[in-house]
Amino acid sequence: MIKPISSRSRAARLAAALLIAPVALSPLITTPAHAIIVFDPSNYAQNVLTAARALQQITNQITSLQNEAQGLINQARNLASLPYSSLQQLQQSVQRTQQLLAQAQNIAFDVQQIDRAFQSTYGKASISASDQQLIADARTRWQNTVGGLQDAMRVQAGVVGNIDTNRAQMSALIGQSQGATGALQATQAGNQLLALQAQQLADLTALMAANGRAQALQSAEQATAVEQGREQRRRFLTPGAGYQPGNAKMFNNGN
Repeated sequence: MIKPISSRSRAARLAAALLIAPVALSPLITTPAHAIIVFDPSNYAQNVLTAARALQQITNQITSLQNEAQGLINQARNLASLPYSSLQQLQQSVQRTQQLLAQAQNIAFDVQQIDRAFQSTYGKASISASDQQLIADARTRWQNTVGGLQDAMRVQAGVVGNIDTNRAQMSALIGQSQGATGALQATQAGNQLLALQAQQLADLTALMAANGRAQALQSAEQATAVEQGREQRRRFLTPGAGYQPGNAKMFNNGN
């Protein structure tokens, strides 16, 4: 009785196992091979390193482009021209001084005219010249001296008048130099400051020339006066041509 039951039990277990086995194995049998994900740490680290290097190269390229752009900006600033010019004001100052020199009275700043004046008016007193001619020449020399002194004072006044203009230009140019955005603007501002100094030197030269002219005329007048006085004394002391005594009445005799 017992043995047939045991055989049926084993048969039932076997049948159940056969039924369960296909269900348990079906996932492994139906899953395709390419759907299985395998993580490789070494390959992942290599990929991350490659991406980091590429990012660093892009960053370097961006930095290089930024430096080039800044360099172009700096070059543009260095090539930018100064928006301020003092040339017109400086030229006007020089022209004013030149006009004053050109208005020199009687004897201008001309070599040929000076030579003619010294031959005719400041030369040796002529023996044959009349007393009236000697007096007229002396008066001409005096007028030349006074005119030279007046001319010197006019030039002095013109130079003093240019001081205020020069001061304003100097302040403006220094401000432009300090606010220069590039090398070209700073250089141009410096050049204009040098031009201002040249204009001031020109004024100083004109002033010295005018003062020297006035002093030269005064000295020439004195030297010629000495020569003319010697000639007049000679004429006075020459017998028969100088002083002739005569009768003079001090009081009226009633006649």
